Amino acid sequence: MREPGVSGAVLAVNNLEVVYNDVMLAVSGASVEVPEGRIVALLGSNGAGKTTLLRAVSGLLDVHRGAITKGTVTLDGAEIQRLAPARVVRRGIKQVMEGRRVFAELTVEENLRVGAHVSPRGIDQGLVRVYELFPPLADRRRATAGYLSGGEQQMLAMGRALMSDPRYLLLDEPSLGLAPRLVEQVRDLIVAINQQGTTVLLVEQNASMALSIASHGYVMENGKVVMDKPTEELMADEDIREFYLGSAGEEGSGSFRDVKHYKRRKRWLS
Repeated sequence: MREPGVSGAVLAVNNLEVVYNDVMLAVSGASVEVPEGRIVALLGSNGAGKTTLLRAVSGLLDVHRGAITKGTVTLDGAEIQRLAPARVVRRGIKQVMEGRRVFAELTVEENLRVGAHVSPRGIDQGLVRVYELFPPLADRRRATAGYLSGGEQQMLAMGRALMSDPRYLLLDEPSLGLAPRLVEQVRDLIVAINQQGTTVLLVEQNASMALSIASHGYVMENGKVVMDKPTEELMADEDIREFYLGSAGEEGSGSFRDVKHYKRRKRWLS
């Protein structure tokens, strides 16, 4: 485990272009920087290209018949976009995919041990760290993962990724499908993980949650990064407040229909 703080190291996506099945352009000219020691949020609606960008970083595009056709992914200045997923993990980058995807028939602890495959000598230390961060997993370490609640499975997926002590943790929609109380719990866990020295790139549709803990944010639309600002500026931006924070309805109106009925187009699409 590293000491928290920001060094000069950066995970960077530079002018990235990704195509699926040789025909479908999913990401076009996207650039994102994640300085070591920070939490960076990547926001956008379904289909914006957020998950594709994460796959490009973690080396998982081939599994989904995708390919990088332009641009680079660099870590500390060295290109990594041609590395196999296992080599990306060894460089210190680990992704927690959307939907949790635990090994349902294995126990909690067996799932965690799988996550330490690149650093088997650190299993005991990793288990101590994970059980301290996620006490419910310690209580259910011998339980079958498929019988855990949604919130517990999300903890398990995050804990499994931490078993290799990554420098960078890529989280894809960790709050998806969780009750508001559990969303708050996941948010606090992300902060705790970051405070222990792990840098986080957080993909979220829950913009309020993501911006409440990130230092910087990017917004993706139609495969492009359309906004890139410190979170304080994003939260004050009229478009972000209207289209992502749900604060554009008439004052005093609690109607979801009013919030979603926009009277103007997004500025970057005009």
